[in-house]
Amino acid sequence: MFELTNVRKDYGGKPILGPLNVCLRRGETTVLLGPSGCGKSTLLRLCLGLILPDGGKLAVAGSQPADLHAWMELRRRIGTVVQDGGLFPHMSARRNVGLLAEHLDWDEVRIDRRVRDLADLVRLPPEALSRFPDQLSGGQKQRVALMRALMLEPEALLLDEPLGALDPIVRSELQTDLRRIIRELKTTVVLVSHDLGEAVYFADRILLLKDGAILQDGTAADLFERPADPFVAKFVQAQRPPYASVGSA
Repeated sequence: MFELTNVRKDYGGKPILGPLNVCLRRGETTVLLGPSGCGKSTLLRLCLGLILPDGGKLAVAGSQPADLHAWMELRRRIGTVVQDGGLFPHMSARRNVGLLAEHLDWDEVRIDRRVRDLADLVRLPPEALSRFPDQLSGGQKQRVALMRALMLEPEALLLDEPLGALDPIVRSELQTDLRRIIRELKTTVVLVSHDLGEAVYFADRILLLKDGAILQDGTAADLFERPADPFVAKFVQAQRPPYASVGSA
């Protein structure tokens, strides 16, 4: 779905990502994992065409977009969800979900049918569709954002820490629902996370990045059992579950 050949991104004349040679395959869930500032969100933004590479070639679904118009056409085939949902505050949940479909001249019956189907899929209460974002809970906002990302039946979903701002209970519920949805739709997913547990839960494949480079590309088992770099082993060890000491009086 996404093929990067010697792709590089610079800021202020300094390289911050790459050069990377990697192929993100159709139908897989790939998690971009690593500490803050490692380049994972930059890589996601490159795949979406929000920023352009300073070197190398990036192909999306077999084509290399040459200009802004080509990127805009490609973006309609890719759904995206960010950490805070990115909903328009002056629009109802339903309007947020259906806005791009309206722009593409879908008729109201088709939009309503698709919105209802998506609300069922993400388990959003029907009455929430008439509410504005500030009237929704954090979990509901992310469900609406996911509906919006899925509205046009995209070929891929790009998720930039979509659950990072939620409290642990809501986050756990949404993780369960999101994994169910991904498996049901069998779509291509690229998910940015700094949380190893979340990566293990979702990923068919994990790319662990540091300082703009991919240190390891493999399964969760590879990271735990066959770390390719000392930093990989250190990163895994640092995210082990905390255990409280229990002693007798």
